[in-house]
Amino acid sequence: MADLIISVSGLRGIIGENLTPEVAVRYVAAFAAQLPPGPVVVGRDGRDSGPMMKSAIMAALAASGRQCIDADVCATPTIGVLVKARGAAGGVQISASHNPPAYNGIKLFGGDGRVLDASKGAAVRQAYLDGRSAFVSHDALGEITVDEDPHADHLAAVLATIDRDRIAAAKHRVLLDSNHGAGGVLGERLLKELGCDVVSLGATPDGQFEHTPEPTETNLRDVAKAVKEYGCSVGFCQDPDADRLALVDADGRYVGEEYTLALCVQRAMNQPDLRGAIVINGATSGMSERIAAAADQPCFRSAVGEANVADMMIAKNATYGGEGNGGPIDPRVGYVRDSFVAMAQVLDLMTTTDQTLAELVDQIPRLHIHKSKAEVSADRLPELFDALIELHGDAEASTGDGLRLAWRDKWLLVRGSNTEPIVRMIAEAESETMAQQLCQSAADLLQKP
Repeated sequence: MADLIISVSGLRGIIGENLTPEVAVRYVAAFAAQLPPGPVVVGRDGRDSGPMMKSAIMAALAASGRQCIDADVCATPTIGVLVKARGAAGGVQISASHNPPAYNGIKLFGGDGRVLDASKGAAVRQAYLDGRSAFVSHDALGEITVDEDPHADHLAAVLATIDRDRIAAAKHRVLLDSNHGAGGVLGERLLKELGCDVVSLGATPDGQFEHTPEPTETNLRDVAKAVKEYGCSVGFCQDPDADRLALVDADGRYVGEEYTLALCVQRAMNQPDLRGAIVINGATSGMSERIAAAADQPCFRSAVGEANVADMMIAKNATYGGEGNGGPIDPRVGYVRDSFVAMAQVLDLMTTTDQTLAELVDQIPRLHIHKSKAEVSADRLPELFDALIELHGDAEASTGDGLRLAWRDKWLLVRGSNTEPIVRMIAEAESETMAQQLCQSAADLLQKP
């Protein structure tokens, strides 16, 4: 069990090794014991281990006296919407996000439709480690019901954020790469509702990934070529649980995930009723920050993690937010990263401005992110942080989520991993060379005795 990754919002592991039916039952039973009364929504991405995991998890919930609402294959943000729409006490999404096929995982939602925050997640983790549960007698077992259309409420919420008729009139030809994950089910339905001619790749949610799941430039080379070959105006590329979206333009250029959020923020700042504070995390590109500043709106940075972004969005009454891994968060739909929000709102921006994706991207100030990592003991981090603050005395330093050093035109984030004995270094600047140099400054200090 040493390699089982347990975070504040769930767990992840390798099926048959450290993630077994027994682990799933114990973990979800601990979760059920922490919840107020009410049903629990259960969904999964397209992985081939999903049906087995779902059976084990629903059995654990029924044994805890919970009504189970079986949403079967659906995206992670759909679970958040469904929890609220069905008045559920919580939700369970079975997914390992962008991990390889051998993995699966469990992500937990509260009754507010949000991924569990740190305090609630910690309580579930401790209950699991303590072996706590609340199993009931034979006459109090929960029932399992099937939700006949788990996607309808999410679809309606996304459509309400854009000009549906104007997009439909534009008759966009788009490519959707769901890569046999959960996104194709609602993705095709949404795009067809928007009048798009859809070229769909990997729509069947069977987990038979046609390329490495994470939507990076290297992994999407063939998909990017297909966008151009099929004459599409944009390519939408989802991760397996469809909370992240990468973009490809009409020329087959990989635009990536950071621009997904930046374009959605640009659209929000263009609309008087949406213009307001935004929240991004400490590792997200400053493109969104600059777009907000140009609209005279504040941008706040939270600790890394979807739950942290959502917490700060609520605290700051932000109108928009998200993470630079292709996950916008529109509070009108839910406080969950959402690839469907991204698709609809990028199409809306292209339509209302009458500009191509490439034209919109090229108008955003170009910044360069560089990422590296090094093995280091957690005991050395305070010493490293002090040395970096001294070395970069002209930077604004902030701690709490590692160390973040910020200048007017660049930043460096150094933080220890929660799951491995490594330190991650992420820097952004107006040139790739400068971003690399910032990461190297931290790496050089690590090499000193």
